[in-house]
Formats: sequence, C-alpha cells, structure tokens
Amino acid sequence: MLLAIDIGNTQTVLGLYEPTSSVSSADAGLVDYWRIGTDQDRTSDEHAVLVRNLLRQSGRDLEGTIKGVAVCAGVPRVLASLRDMVNRYVDFDPVVIEPGVKTGMPILYDNPKEVGADRIANAVGAYDLYGGPTVVVDFGTGNNFDVISENGEFVGGAIAPGIEVSLDALFGRASALRAVELVEPPSVIGKSTVESLQSGAVYGFAGQIDGMVERFRAELGGCTVVATGGLAHLISPSTSTIEHVEPFLTLHGLRLVYERNQ
Repeated sequence: MLLAIDIGNTQTVLGLYEPTSSVSSADAGLVDYWRIGTDQDRTSDEHAVLVRNLLRQSGRDLEGTIKGVAVCAGVPRVLASLRDMVNRYVDFDPVVIEPGVKTGMPILYDNPKEVGADRIANAVGAYDLYGGPTVVVDFGTGNNFDVISENGEFVGGAIAPGIEVSLDALFGRASALRAVELVEPPSVIGKSTVESLQSGAVYGFAGQIDGMVERFRAELGGCTVVATGGLAHLISPSTSTIEHVEPFLTLHGLRLVYERNQ
C-alpha cells in the first residue's frame, strides 16, 4: 500500500491508498487518512511511533503494509526527519516532489524551483480530475491559487495570507478582540463582536476568492475552479466561483506522482 504524506506549515495530512486499476476520483482506493499537527522537533523515531500507531487504527502495520511513500513538504526539517524514518524502518527511498522527480507537468514559473511541492501536487491532481484550464484554491496557512493551462502546464498563480494566520495577526494587534470559533455567522451584518469577526472571516475571504478567480478567468477566458485544504468546506459554500471541493486533492496528486516515478 502507498502512504501519501502532505507536510504543511501547520498541519500534516497522511493518506493510505491501496492499489487500484481505475482512479476516477481523488479518494479512489483511499483506505484511511489522518490530520496531525506539524512538529519541526519531532524525530524520525517519533515519526515512526506516530505513523505506526495511526496505521494500527486501520489494522495495519508500518513494516508489513507500506510498500511505497510519497511526500510533499513545505517544512525542510520535517521532510528530513521523514526521510530518515522511511530509510530506517521500511528500507526504501520515498518519492518526494522536488527537482528531478517526474511530475508529468511542465512548470512555467520563472524559477520552477520556487514552486511549493504542495502546489505542484494540487495542480497534478486537479488536471487529472478536471483537465484545464483550472484554478486550484488551497485554504492553508496561506491561501494559494494555482493556475493550470488547457495543456496541463503549471502557469503560476497567487499567494495570500491564510484565514487563521490573518485572524491570529488581528488578535495579536487588537487587545479588545479575542479568538472566535470559525463558523458561518447567522447573517453578514454581525450583531456582536463574535458574529462580526466570523462575518469578516467567512464572507471577507469568500469575497477575496471570488475576486481573484474572476481576474484569473478574465486572463484565461474561463476555467474550472477547485477548492481544497482544511477550511475549504467552510468558505466554499459562501463563494460564487468555487465549483468543486476536493479535500484529498493533494494526496491524489502525490499518488499520481508516485506512480509516474515507478
């Protein structure tokens, strides 16, 4: 089985895939998945203990079950630790999205090495599912917009501060405001400080998404819009431009990259 690992700045998502001859959706063959906090100080042995315990929840074990590992990472220290874990405990090289790895997607950035591995995984997964031109909106530490051409090329995009990062900055600067639960408020016009903050977060970022997507559409002449990331389920219903929500898009892209490097 394949263990796909998406290492983000805040959270790490792991997906366990069984081989399947027909991949018609991002979750085809997905046996189980887990979302954990990203910890830069976690050692390779600690990663092994954590991964082994997660796999046991599905009745599987690390050494006997895992035949391949695919990784994309935005945190170099965690990537190095995971490499050590794989080499020590399952004794094969992981497929890591980095320069030299076959992705099947031309990168048209001025400097292709600058493109985050998760953005490449998202683009590969989105083009496989929806073709192009496509815009991927990834709600993470940053709100990433990834643009894929009709011919399956990564042409660029945009990066904005993420929702939680923006709110943390606001709470840190405004002493009268406190952290609130991120849920959709009863109305756009908040009747309390909590509702006003929730309105600004949900509808404010929904407006950002719609505004950016319309600008992309003006340059592309139309596109499919796909959302992913931890807060996609919260913001997407309040937008008018997001057409599909794929919570496992990054893992799907990792699976495709892994297969292309066998």
